[in-house]
Amino acid sequence: MSSDLKGKKIAILATDGFEQSELMEPRKKLQDAGAEVVVIAPRPGKIKGWKSKEWGESVNVDKELSHADVHDFAALVLPGGVMNPDHLRMDKQAVDFVAQFVNSGKPIAAICHGPSTLIETGALRGKTVTSWPSLKTDLKNAGANWVDQEVARDGQFITSRKPDDIQAFTRAIIELVSGSAHQTRAA
Repeated sequence: MSSDLKGKKIAILATDGFEQSELMEPRKKLQDAGAEVVVIAPRPGKIKGWKSKEWGESVNVDKELSHADVHDFAALVLPGGVMNPDHLRMDKQAVDFVAQFVNSGKPIAAICHGPSTLIETGALRGKTVTSWPSLKTDLKNAGANWVDQEVARDGQFITSRKPDDIQAFTRAIIELVSGSAHQTRAA
């Protein structure tokens, strides 16, 4: 097991309808790299994943959003799925939590539909990002420069398009959080 992230605590913010692979695979890879990964949701208990065209597995919520503090974490991961980010972007407390991460300058990684929650913070203006193609117009309307590539990194933001990009997405998170990224850039 790599220890690039030993001593780092990473938050994953999600709710019901998260794309199963986009939460579970990064969580496992980040844990394998030594991070403590904390699943945060608006309510306690379990949240249910979405797998392809049906409900998937549930995961335990480690911390209820109302008890989460940005200062406790080195980075934030926003998985996709259509329902998950759509619900989060309508939840004032979730948007405020993400905005606090933006203001902290800490890394924020969003995959697939995950960047839609970032749109609500107003932080993507002038940033180079990628996402699931259906968000392209929304992101451009939010002032972002949308690109079609497996990972886009701009400042504190890491974005990816889809489950096929999870390897590169997670590698970019590990590099940025561990400080091994040579330079923050739009990839």
